[in-house]
Amino acid sequence: MTERPQHPSPDPGLAERLARVQGEIADAAATAGRSVDELTLIVVSKFQPLSLIRDLMALGVRDFGENRHQEAQVKAAELSSDPPRWHFVGQLQSKKARAVREYAHSIHSLDRQSLVDALSVGATTEIDCFVQLNLTEDPSRGGVDEAGLEALVEQVLASDALRLRGIMAVAPLDEEPRRAFARLRSASERVRALEPHADRISAGMSHDFADAILEGATHLRIGSAITGNRPSRG
Repeated sequence: MTERPQHPSPDPGLAERLARVQGEIADAAATAGRSVDELTLIVVSKFQPLSLIRDLMALGVRDFGENRHQEAQVKAAELSSDPPRWHFVGQLQSKKARAVREYAHSIHSLDRQSLVDALSVGATTEIDCFVQLNLTEDPSRGGVDEAGLEALVEQVLASDALRLRGIMAVAPLDEEPRRAFARLRSASERVRALEPHADRISAGMSHDFADAILEGATHLRIGSAITGNRPSRG
């Protein structure tokens, strides 16, 4: 997990929020009988300015999540001299897949065969990825459905360009998070039956990360609890 802040931030509230979330993560890990060393904190920085990302990097954060390619590409270029680890966490269009590969450390939203193909074409190195599972009944939401999980995992494993790390999901708004994450944990076991090393679970956001930790999450995607409210885009 990200280290506790060691340097002051120009925004004292930012350091306080980060420390509070890190403390809550440590508490949830202890309750689950787990070590915080098993957990990766990804600060979701979409719509946030570069100055905030730099401040968080000064506080020890190295992992950031973005969900819009155009915005992420600009940020990655600006920070190319001392790059953090960029995690693409949003729905990804196949036509933008190769461009995202150029800067992303990992992709958390692999949900269809066409995206597997797009990420594989012309690739000379592997990129870490998570298969996204749709925990809702709405097919318009990102993620493969439960019935198609194994088939997609097999497609990912067949690609020399993709390194499957595990599974990702967002808890539905109309379901108790712990129950949703328990379903995700069961799905993770199905993935590990095909690839034992794909044992990571990307789950948990600002309002439900404690429940995700209790159900085995390893990668937490936390935004507003650390960054504060998104700035106006107007």
